[in-house]
Amino acid sequence: MTLRHVGFDTRTAFDGRTALDTAAQWSPDLLLLDVMLPDMSGYDVCRDAIEAGTDAAVIFLSARDEVGDRIRGFGVGADDYVTKPFSLEEVVARVRAVLLRSHGQDGPPAGNVLTFGDLVLDDDQHLVTRGGTPVDLSPTEYALLRYLLQNPGRVLSKAQILDHVWKYDFAGDGGVVESFVSLLRKKLNAAGPPLVQTVRGFGYVLRQPR
Repeated sequence: MTLRHVGFDTRTAFDGRTALDTAAQWSPDLLLLDVMLPDMSGYDVCRDAIEAGTDAAVIFLSARDEVGDRIRGFGVGADDYVTKPFSLEEVVARVRAVLLRSHGQDGPPAGNVLTFGDLVLDDDQHLVTRGGTPVDLSPTEYALLRYLLQNPGRVLSKAQILDHVWKYDFAGDGGVVESFVSLLRKKLNAAGPPLVQTVRGFGYVLRQPR
């Protein structure tokens, strides 16, 4: 059983360079990358594809399950990171969830503007600014921020965030939420005081620093 058998149109590449060439010629909606490739790492493929202008979402498949590996993957622009072993059903669920987010099908109607202090998310323009300065976010970071902005002052658990942003609830994936919150904080904090707070033992909340 493969992704093709469940309705996806796929292309296969066995090394990084071929993957980049195929992506440039085919313009896929999503890249499913192994971290370990014979000629270059999946991280490099992801970075090079994004620098080349791809609009494709990216999911890593890897036997490397350390937090640092996940953070590195998200840091180069990935939308999800799946560790081996995994089932086809899990991969299909994650692919569908990432495609839903990257195509903007999940969220408030176009034209909706969410604000919190000097932080503004404009869904009509798909634009985030902090103090008037644009903040460049990946589709998953954007979806995470939108969920936080829809619930200002409310503590959201990792399970709630996984369910709303990732559209799945696989055990042990709280680390994915932690990694994306860390990346989102870094980008938002570069333009102002920290707004995404950790409530130890409960989750995360968007609120003004005390």
